[in-house]
This record gives sequence, C-alpha cells and structure tokens, in this order.
Amino acid sequence: MGEKSKLDEDREGKAVDPSHYSAFADADYAGCQDTRRSTSGSVQFLEERLISWSSKRQKSTAISSTEAEYIALS
Repeated sequence: MGEKSKLDEDREGKAVDPSHYSAFADADYAGCQDTRRSTSGSVQFLEERLISWSSKRQKSTAISSTEAEYIALS
C-alpha cells in the first residue's frame, strides 16, 4: 500500500490535484542601503490558497542582479 503525499488532501480532507501547486521566488538587488545585501522571497500556492511563504536577507553580497536571483533559488 503506497503512502499518501501531504498534497493529496486539503485540511478538510477534500482531494486536491497536485498539478494545482505553484511556486514563485524573487530577489531584489542590493536592497539594503547599509549592507548592500539582497532580500529573497518566495511563495507557494495550492490552487488559490497560500500554503507557505518566506522572506530573508541574503547572507552574502551579490555582485549582480543575476547572482541575487540565483542565491534566492538556492
């Protein structure tokens, strides 16, 4: 017997199609004026419901917007 994924049902026990899961990530470039570090953010949705989000300042200073985006995705 196979194990169920956490995405198989919503909190009410209603079946959910896992293909309705979407995630987005972004970063600003050197957004902190004092440290020149970037801020990363991400959100995850199941259908139209927000199920998770995060926002944090990156630990290192990116030398380009591309590097800031890469750090955000790692």
